[in-house]
Order: sequence, then structure tokens, then C-alpha cells
Amino acid sequence: MSEQGWSVKDKVVLVTGATNGIGKVTAQRLAAQGAQVVIVSRSAEKCKATAEEIRTQTGAMVDWIAADLSLLAGIEDAAAEFRARYDRLHVLINNAGAFFAERIVTADGYEATFALNHLNYFLLTERLRELLLASAPARIVNVSSDAHYGGAINFDDLMGERKYSGWSAYSQSKLANVMFTYALARRLEDANVTANALHPGFVATGFGRNNGGVVGMFMPIAQMFAKKPDQGAETSVFLAASPTVEGVTGKYFADSKAKESSKLSYDVTAQERLWEVSEQLVRLAKPAGAAQSV
Repeated sequence: MSEQGWSVKDKVVLVTGATNGIGKVTAQRLAAQGAQVVIVSRSAEKCKATAEEIRTQTGAMVDWIAADLSLLAGIEDAAAEFRARYDRLHVLINNAGAFFAERIVTADGYEATFALNHLNYFLLTERLRELLLASAPARIVNVSSDAHYGGAINFDDLMGERKYSGWSAYSQSKLANVMFTYALARRLEDANVTANALHPGFVATGFGRNNGGVVGMFMPIAQMFAKKPDQGAETSVFLAASPTVEGVTGKYFADSKAKESSKLSYDVTAQERLWEVSEQLVRLAKPAGAAQSV
């Protein structure tokens, strides 16, 4: 089936991490183009306020789901709530993420960077995959970062138990985003559902300000020289809404143009190993009686 003349008008779009920064701008811009946008973030109060703000600005239908996407149960709840409300999904934008200078362990026993930045993308996409397939043509947009160029997947210490560095954990998670995208694109090759990853640029948002100490002090200063959220959201909006990327899948984008990702990201054996490990980890939250489709 061709995606000729693709438009997000009247299509259902889900954006995670959409109460501030590039996620919020992405949601605003797609709503302004006539999409029916659903935003997901941890705070119900912020979700409600953001949805009302975007509705006022655009006149579009904007829905919201509050969920902690750093927790497997939160991801499961968000996906279940979405499936209960909607029978279609045309664009999934995995945008939620964070940087943790100090090692934090989630209630699931997972390092927070890996849990939120990677397992969140993996599990949410899996739980919504059937809706995306049923709604084809559809698109999956994974927000990564050029930080992935310095990353490596440490399969012997994925959770940083032996040695933790906030930047290494972040770079690993962003590399995982790219590798996941490539492996996902292969699995969806004949389904008319595309999957692409992107680098938004260094953007002045709330990113990193959850940390104390030097990182918390440095980030606001560094962001004085960063892109504005409006600029940072451009590639996300492009991949979600532009007809010029019809059928384009398994690519890495920056400034709305495809470019080469890191050499490590193209290692198919490592991609498949990451997929298998991720699958094992998220199965801990597998609902009773649910069909396994990964």
C-alpha cells in the first residue's frame, strides 16, 4: 500500500514525554496539522494542563495518559489505557528520556537510564505494535541522540552495577535506541510501518536538570547556547508528518536529513542480542494470558 500524499490530518499520534521541551512542541505542531494527539507523561497535572494548552492553541483534539514510563508496570498501564480508548494508531513518537548523573535503580531493579531511555521504547512499541500494523501505513519515530556515537552496549554490565558513569549510561541508551530502530525496521519491512531514529540536537529543555551537584548547575548554563525546543522538534515533526519520507525506514536522521549512525549501531549480531536481552527483561511485566508477538 502506498503512502502517497501522507498527511497527519485526522490521524492518531501518540507522543511520550510531551509536557515540556521537544515533546511538547512536537505535539503542538502535529495537532496544528490536524492530528488527533495523545500525550503521555508522568504527571497527570502537567498532562492535563499541556493538553488544554494545545487544544486552546490549535483547536485540535488532544488526549492524555499519565504514566511513569521508567517502570514496566507504568508502560503496560499506558499501553493498555491507549488500547482501551483507541482502535488505531498511525504515529508513535518515543520521545521520553532523561540523563541521570548518579546511578538510580527503579522498582523493577533496573538502572533508570536503561529502563526509561531504552526499555520504555522497546516495551511500549511492542504493546502497541498490533494497532500500528492494523492502522498501516504507520510510522514509528524514536528520539535518540548523537551521544550514541560515543556509546557501546556493555552486555556484561548493562545496568552499570560494576561501574557507573552517567554519560556512559546515557550514550549506551541512545545507541540502544538506534540499534532497536534498525532491528524493528527489519521486522516491519513488509508491513507498511516505518521505523526511524533521530538526533534532535542539543536543545534547551528541562533535560538534565533533575540532577543535583555540578550537572544540575552546569546544564542551565550550557543550554544558553543550545537550540530552542522549536528547532529541536523539527526532525521529529518531519519524520512524523512529511510525505517526503514515504516508505523510508531503518534510517538515522538529523536536521531532517538521513545520515550515517555509528559503526557499532550497524552490527546486526549486537542488534539481535540487544533485542533478545530486552525481550527477556520486559517479559517480567508480561500480563497473564497475553500473547507474545515479539
